[in-house]
Amino acid sequence: MPLHRAWWVAAVAALVIIGAGACATTAGLLVTPLHDEFGWSHGTIGAASSVNLVLYGLTAPFGAAAMDRFGLRRIVTAALLLIASGAALTTWMTAPWQFVLGWGVLVGSGCGALATTFAALVADRWFAARRGLVAGVLTAATVFGQFALLPVFALLTDVDRRAATGTLIGIALLVAPLAWAVLRDRPADVGLLPYGATRPEPPTPTAPLTRAVRALPLRRGTFWLLASAFAICGASTNGIMWTHFTPAAHDHGMPTGIASSLLAVIGVVNVLGTVGSGWLTDRLDPRLLLTACFALRGVSLALLPGLFGPAVRPGMIAFVVVFGLLDVATVPPIIALCRRLHGADGPIVFGWISVAHQLGAGFLAFLGGLVRDAAGGYALLWPATGALCLIAAVLVLRIPPRPRESTPHELAEDPARC
Repeated sequence: MPLHRAWWVAAVAALVIIGAGACATTAGLLVTPLHDEFGWSHGTIGAASSVNLVLYGLTAPFGAAAMDRFGLRRIVTAALLLIASGAALTTWMTAPWQFVLGWGVLVGSGCGALATTFAALVADRWFAARRGLVAGVLTAATVFGQFALLPVFALLTDVDRRAATGTLIGIALLVAPLAWAVLRDRPADVGLLPYGATRPEPPTPTAPLTRAVRALPLRRGTFWLLASAFAICGASTNGIMWTHFTPAAHDHGMPTGIASSLLAVIGVVNVLGTVGSGWLTDRLDPRLLLTACFALRGVSLALLPGLFGPAVRPGMIAFVVVFGLLDVATVPPIIALCRRLHGADGPIVFGWISVAHQLGAGFLAFLGGLVRDAAGGYALLWPATGALCLIAAVLVLRIPPRPRESTPHELAEDPARC
């Protein structure tokens, strides 16, 4: 019996996500080579990483709307070509603005279009059975792209930074025609039912731009508490760790390849932490679980400056394991809280909260470069970020255990909630 086409679609989607994920952590490898080659300040280089992270977040909420309007394979192929174009620009750039345009704008926008909404759409449309498994595998593909390939890109960067960016270009250009050939919007487009379905499923509602905007709960205090906490989450992971950990370790004499391998280990442990967090979210109050994650992450970051050195010591290994367990463990409880507080709009609200995550990441990526230029090192940045994580823990505790009932006056003002 031939393999259902849904599995081929999922396999190609995984390759696309791996390629996009690799861009997320490569920026940290380029800091030292660009500083040495052009003499650019760390703040200037961090600005491009900041733009990349912010656009990644801002593009994500509208990814599903674009794929509904123009089709999966068109948007995915266009996003891959955008990534290839941006990475190509960095191979011959001579001015900082070109790095901001190439890596910040083009690569950031392309990766944002291939964020979690793409994985969710593939799982929902092509699978009636094993939907959770496919969503989990595609999420793992993101982690694999971000971390498992990092030591390879580190070795390439040691040879020539253009070898690393050239490899990203090659990956994007190889996967783009494959995505165009295999991906389709729905199984019905090729005369099939979703995998595991016995009858055609009713058409799912599209996610138009207007609904994405209407679902933004700007007047809800709980939204701002979650968004602020998740902004700190992004600052303490993508913002500081993935952008500045490798150059900070290099400042202490650690080879770039070894530092990148430590980040890769964090990525592997991430899988265990995320699965464990999801299991605990079903059994514990997600507020308390999220509070514990932020508090422990804050303590670990505060201790990090004393663990750096030219060689990997047991304390650094312990940090890598603990941070890996806590890194993406914040996502399942935040998704659960979005569902609890915002009902059917929970996934869209999570998309907007993810924008806050990337804004926080972009801000600290930029600030970290300024601190490095001004202080000559990153020592002050780690405990300060740890303190922010403790603030995030307090913010989460202020969220009510259960959503309060809407008053008749509020329902009259917002008929969509009736």
